[in-house]
Parts: sequence; C-alpha cells; structure tokens
Amino acid sequence: MPEGHTVHRVARQLELDLVGRPLAVTSPQGRFAAGAARLDGHVLRRSSVVGKHLFLEFDPGVLRVHLGLYGAWDFYGRLSSMAPGEAAWGSLGAPRLRRAVRMGEDERETGVLPSEFPPPPVGQVRVRLASDETVADLRGPSACEVLTPDETAAVIARLGPDPAAETDLAAAGEEMVRRLRRRAVPVGQLLMDQTVVAGIGNIYRAELLFRARLDPWTPGRQVPPDVAAALWRDWARLLPDGIATGVMITREDLTPDERRAALRDPDLRHWIYGRAGLPCRVCGTPVVVEELAARKLYRCPTCQR
Repeated sequence: MPEGHTVHRVARQLELDLVGRPLAVTSPQGRFAAGAARLDGHVLRRSSVVGKHLFLEFDPGVLRVHLGLYGAWDFYGRLSSMAPGEAAWGSLGAPRLRRAVRMGEDERETGVLPSEFPPPPVGQVRVRLASDETVADLRGPSACEVLTPDETAAVIARLGPDPAAETDLAAAGEEMVRRLRRRAVPVGQLLMDQTVVAGIGNIYRAELLFRARLDPWTPGRQVPPDVAAALWRDWARLLPDGIATGVMITREDLTPDERRAALRDPDLRHWIYGRAGLPCRVCGTPVVVEELAARKLYRCPTCQR
C-alpha cells in the first residue's frame, strides 16, 4: 500500500502542473461518471494531503482520493520538477514532455512517449484530470468521491496528525502522544491506525519501531511519554526525506555513496523491513516476521525487547 510520502508527492505534482487550470474531468471506466461531470471544466484550486488522503479542491466540491492497496496515479505530458535544480523523475530536464510516470506503490518511468496527446486511457481509469499539456489518470483507488467542505473537514477531523500537514509540530506531537498512550492496543498496531497518526504504513511502522528499539507488542499506554514523543519526532524527520526522494530510506548509517546506492537498490534502504530470517544489521540476531492485525510485522527479538 502506498504510504504517506507517496500521496504527498502526488499532491505536489498536481500542484505544480494542474492546480490553477481548468481541467477536463472524465471517468473513462465509467464508475465515477457522475462525480466527474460535477467537476468537469472547473479550475483545480488546491491540492492537499492528510496522511493517505488526497483532497483536490474545485468550486463544486472536493475530490477525495485514497489509493488503498492497489491505487496509483499515472502522469503523462509535461511534468515539472518538484525541487529547484532537480530533474523531474526519469527526465533529463523539466518541464519536459514525459513518458508515463506512475505514483503508487513505487514511481517509475514506463513505456514510450505517447504517439498522440492526450494518450488514450489504458486499463480501468477511474478518473482522468487533463489540461492542455498534462494528464493525470487515477486507477484502482479504494475511495474516490466528491465531498462538500464540511464533509471534508469531518474526514480530516477523524485523522491523526501528519507532520507534513501541520503548522505546529510540537502541538501535533503532543496530540499524537495522547492518542497513542490512551489505548492498550500494541504500539505496532497503533502506529498504523490513521486516527492516531496519519500516513504511516507497514514499512515506516517497522522502521520507526526498530529505530526506537521498541517492542511492537508493547501496549500503547505502557509506552513512556518520552519514547512516544521520540517516535513522532522521528516520523517528522523521515517523512520529508521520503517526499523529497520518493523512496523510503530509513538507515542513518549510510555514507553518501551508500545512500546513492540505496536510492537504486531497495535491499539497502531499511534496517528491519523485508529482512525475515536475515541477520539484524545491528546485533546479528535473525529478524523475525509475525502477524499483527493481518499485516506482516518485522522486528529484531534482541534489539526490540
């Protein structure tokens, strides 16, 4: 499932290339035809994220998208870079006519330059947002709906804090600590509860707990306040790096050359995630994988006890 950093990157790409422009909004698949008709021809006013929820504001309403397990955005046409002096993903310069770029579980340049623009929809495209130069196709989301501003505010109110969406990180951290420590549920489950803290998925969950040397099975109310606060501060450090690079690198022991290698090789990026049976990078104990709330949970039984 795409984690919070990916959704923030989608929002930034939309902000750069589609916000402020009147858009043709369609549903090639047909499952969102009524919602698309409400938004078609209107200017996209704002693109924002809380956790894993993307909110696209048009005058008639707010398009809320949650990618879920299988959702992704495909971009075609002219895409701007996300940082000054940085080439757009997979491109030699920006803005530049681009191949298809996918933002979902991962990001990659795919296929060849389309022979026509806009390119015909490929597969089950739930929503297409199109300007004269850029197309964004949404496929496979778990949620795609048009909300009123009040309905949007209600969705956001149910979510925990997201470091990339907060103006007061200290206050948001205090709220996250309060929500985590009021429950007896294992902390490894609470970190993926979007009402406690927003945006964390299975990879970041495993890595945050290992970096804190915290047993994932510790009940939330037994996590010391300073440890819970440290989890928030660490999340607030890791998330901006993931947004900037599109990659979840959670090892702080890498040299600059090793970090560049990790950007290309997923096996080098993490302390614990995906390493079941392999030696812990710190103590050498084999990493174990368990199941918590129907998701795989990776931990080191020596470092996290």
